[in-house]
Amino acid sequence: MASGDTSGRLFGTVQPADPFDPEKDADILKKAMKGLGTDEKAIIDIVSHCSNQQRQELKKMFKTMFGKDLIKELKSELSGDFEQMVVALFMTPPQYDAWSLRKAMKGAGTKESVLTEMLCTRTNSEIREMINIYKTEIGRDLEKDISSETSGHFKNLLISCLQANRAELTPAQQEQAKKDGPMAVVNHDQAREDAKALYKAGEGKLGTDESTFLKILAIRHIYQLQQVFKEYEKLTGHTILKAIEAEFSGDIESGMKAVAQCAMNLQEYFADKLQKAMKGAGTDEGSLMRVVVSRSEIDLGNIKMIYEKKYGQPLAKTVKSETSGDFGKLLLKIIR
Repeated sequence: MASGDTSGRLFGTVQPADPFDPEKDADILKKAMKGLGTDEKAIIDIVSHCSNQQRQELKKMFKTMFGKDLIKELKSELSGDFEQMVVALFMTPPQYDAWSLRKAMKGAGTKESVLTEMLCTRTNSEIREMINIYKTEIGRDLEKDISSETSGHFKNLLISCLQANRAELTPAQQEQAKKDGPMAVVNHDQAREDAKALYKAGEGKLGTDESTFLKILAIRHIYQLQQVFKEYEKLTGHTILKAIEAEFSGDIESGMKAVAQCAMNLQEYFADKLQKAMKGAGTDEGSLMRVVVSRSEIDLGNIKMIYEKKYGQPLAKTVKSETSGDFGKLLLKIIR
């Protein structure tokens, strides 16, 4: 699922370090973990000031210089959420996605919200990479695991997303969308037909024909979906999200809503996810970490702007009040 933000340029909060000296950084990390106690501040400074690609170079340099695996060294020195986040930042994005999926399905109970977040928000190429890493590094078949851990229409939605077969714009269409706006690449007749089909499959009948919702939400490209949702609102007088709430419940409702929200505005979806992780009693550190780490170089800057506009205070301020210790400090360094 590509971005639904058509308002302008996407920007992350983490940029590549310039200048970047992996040899010097590897030395600093080695010293930070030497002797009694660990220099957490030095570790935070290093991992937050360089890009993911540079962290991969740093891992290699550390092994070259000291003959030791940097991740193993860090794991032996750190603990808790801080350790998990430092390790996450040293994974490649598809590695982190694959690892998050495995963690969500391992042990007793499956964290369905994590599966929804991972599979309903990624592009076709991101999903393909994730499947590949899950197979080569975790040694398991992602589709088989999803099939055995979920059921019913929710399982169908996730398996559908796993096919990484959503329509995507051709290079010519991308140029056209940039030049003339997204509506230039939309088939309006098709959008009207899809809106009618969704109405007939849901609110226009007794019971729900889930397969029609699945087919349209899983196949159309984001600009086409945006138009379908506009046509749906014209037809019924309310949003597609209201219709999904009325027709579905539980995990399938969350999944369908996630797909619709991501098509409308992916960055707002993640801003809402961050707010949900921090509101009420207790903080969902796992969700906070996943969104901040995975979006840091893509669109965390946009997510921050949407968050502040929607929830009335800077994201950093909320994070600061909801987290503590080195984990909180590292989150704030990445959010900036």
